[in-house]
Amino acid sequence: MPQAGVLRSLRIFNYRVWAAGALVSNIGTWMQRTAQDWLVLTELTQHSAASVGIVMALQFGPQFVLLPWTGYVADRFNQRKVMIATQSIMGLLALGLGLLTITGLVQLWHVYVFALLFGCAAAFDLPVRQVFVTELVGDSDLHNAVALNSTSFNAARMIGPAVAGLLIASVGTGWAFLINGISYAAVIASLFLLRVGELHPNPRAERKRGGLTEGIRYVWGRADLKAILVILFLIGTFGMNFPIFISTMAVKIFNVDASGYGALSSFLAVGTVMGALLAAARSQPQFSLLLIGAAGFGVGCSAAAFAPDYWFYAATLVATGAAALTILNTSNSLMQLSTEPAIRGRVMALRMSIALGGTPIGAPIVGWVADTYGPRWAMGVGAAAGFAAALVAVLVMRRDRSKSHRTGGAS
Repeated sequence: MPQAGVLRSLRIFNYRVWAAGALVSNIGTWMQRTAQDWLVLTELTQHSAASVGIVMALQFGPQFVLLPWTGYVADRFNQRKVMIATQSIMGLLALGLGLLTITGLVQLWHVYVFALLFGCAAAFDLPVRQVFVTELVGDSDLHNAVALNSTSFNAARMIGPAVAGLLIASVGTGWAFLINGISYAAVIASLFLLRVGELHPNPRAERKRGGLTEGIRYVWGRADLKAILVILFLIGTFGMNFPIFISTMAVKIFNVDASGYGALSSFLAVGTVMGALLAAARSQPQFSLLLIGAAGFGVGCSAAAFAPDYWFYAATLVATGAAALTILNTSNSLMQLSTEPAIRGRVMALRMSIALGGTPIGAPIVGWVADTYGPRWAMGVGAAAGFAAALVAVLVMRRDRSKSHRTGGAS
């Protein structure tokens, strides 16, 4: 039956336990992201999109700066134990920011510092989490498990922002941070409850000279992986700036309150869940899906830039979210399945650094555009990124088709 195929990874005990804990934690994560953007935009500044961009840059910049070490840690050390450490650190940081906010002591520079510290912990957590999926389900169900992870993450995106909006309006911003800090206990508990004997351990990388940069050298020799990273750089740097897009459109164009802002993030999540479920239903990822996703992202951002009202804008977020998840899931599965297991952590760290590490470049630029020319022009930057990524995909597919014809002719 089709549904059994879509949910097949949930038949595995370890994956079920991990997915349950991750869902609770993901809801808290989205509550914090929503509250953080609202805090900076409306409580600590006078609607400064540039400040939101700086927070994003500090939070995602460590993905790039710490790249040589994050991937090596993912390949070299016990992944379950690394995640217990990183998740614990992020939970404590969320509690700290929550206490500062509730007591009224929080200042903008506090948010900057916590964003940077959180980003450093996440830089080590994300590559490990990406490759740990293989330990849970093995290579045969990897693509399905990656898609279900995205479904969980984005289902939480439907719930978290909406709950955060209600919390902010009723009891204040700080409570969203505190609840997120507590939610990390769920994913930490799930890691302790796993049946270690049923894991599929990834080969551990040997300690050797040049091991930190081996992932970069490996990708540099693979034209297919380099093309995927170029597409991710364009979308991640200039397109995936949704905190800026949504917050500025909500406040400056549609003049909605915190609950209306949170609802927009939930509409985006509806699209991302749709994209993740479509990915889960596919047996294998295809490069052509990157073209479809990039083109769809460009069209969605273009429509959003011209949205005449709140509800039309919300609808465009659904389409844009589905396109974004198509790009992210396809690139994740393609890169993992075509990479040697012992180096996957470093390759996935490079992927995350490109997808998120470009934020220090793109977010301040997009924030400046939103402040100077208006939020609709900022959406236009996202649209341009989508169309540029689609052009890269077209050129790669044309090159591969030409190479295939030449090879066929020679034989």
